[in-house]
Amino acid sequence: MELHDVWFVVIAVLWTGYFFLEGFDFGVGILTKLLARGRAEKRVLINTIGPVWDGNEVWLLAAGGATFAAFPDWYATLFSGFYLPLLVILVSLIVRGVAFEYRVKRAEERWQRNWEHAIFWTSLVPAVLWGVAFGNIVRGVKIDAEMEYVGTLGDLLNPYALLGGLVTLSLFTFHGAVFAALKTVGDIRGRARGLALKLGLATAVLAVGFLSWTQADKGDGASLAALLVAVVALLGAVGAIRTGREGWSFGLSGVTIAATVAMLFLTLFPNVMPSSLNEAWSLTVTNASSSPYTLKIMTWCAVIATPLVMIYQGWTYWVFRKRIGTQHIADPH
Repeated sequence: MELHDVWFVVIAVLWTGYFFLEGFDFGVGILTKLLARGRAEKRVLINTIGPVWDGNEVWLLAAGGATFAAFPDWYATLFSGFYLPLLVILVSLIVRGVAFEYRVKRAEERWQRNWEHAIFWTSLVPAVLWGVAFGNIVRGVKIDAEMEYVGTLGDLLNPYALLGGLVTLSLFTFHGAVFAALKTVGDIRGRARGLALKLGLATAVLAVGFLSWTQADKGDGASLAALLVAVVALLGAVGAIRTGREGWSFGLSGVTIAATVAMLFLTLFPNVMPSSLNEAWSLTVTNASSSPYTLKIMTWCAVIATPLVMIYQGWTYWVFRKRIGTQHIADPH
């Protein structure tokens, strides 16, 4: 295996980690409108991700940075062609971080309500747009012989990509509902389990449709295996939450996300960004990669830094592992 193949796998792993961790962040943010009853329960939900949400976004920075360094042509084409959707995602993540921090700075009802609206929308919008973006990457976009995107914004809003956006939205919301059930006590825990069951069934329908479409269009034996793992894990997550096994359900929903990302990257390889105009114009792990020397230096840096980051992040989750409920929320007055 060449180093550019290794870094294709590394980038796939980084996106898996990001969607696994930030996925339940987005889900919890969406659930502040769908699940919480009253200000205290909203604070409970926000506090479940309060210590970890910013650390989870490190995986996005790592995935973007690795793409820039290992596959600069992929990075350039992707970020120029998908400029507007990615800008909306970036602004959403910025506003979302500000909302988490500023919401509690003043006690006025209107002030807190406005920031809660911001948390909801800046969680929902990226959850949809990530699916749309990856749907287009897998499907192929209009790339010319100069490795430049020559399509329009409307070309990105095709049925396949929009279905991908619905899948990521429903899957992340389900993942967040299971996480909320895992991290809370009291009435909100029971309601989170009930909502997760409904969301899981809806997600299963959407995911089977999207993954089957992907398999029929671009799949092979390896992607079919990933598809089966994703579907079985998702059904297992639904079954586990139905019996009150939140830990198992959360783990299986994470497996669903990992298998889904794996399937998308398996259908891509050896392309990193297929051209719908001419297959010969597609960006591949070979023609879009950096020099072997650059990849070698990156590999050594990753070998040293990655374990340290994972140990620190794992320690953070261990420290904040306890469940919380409304009884742990101080009276705002």
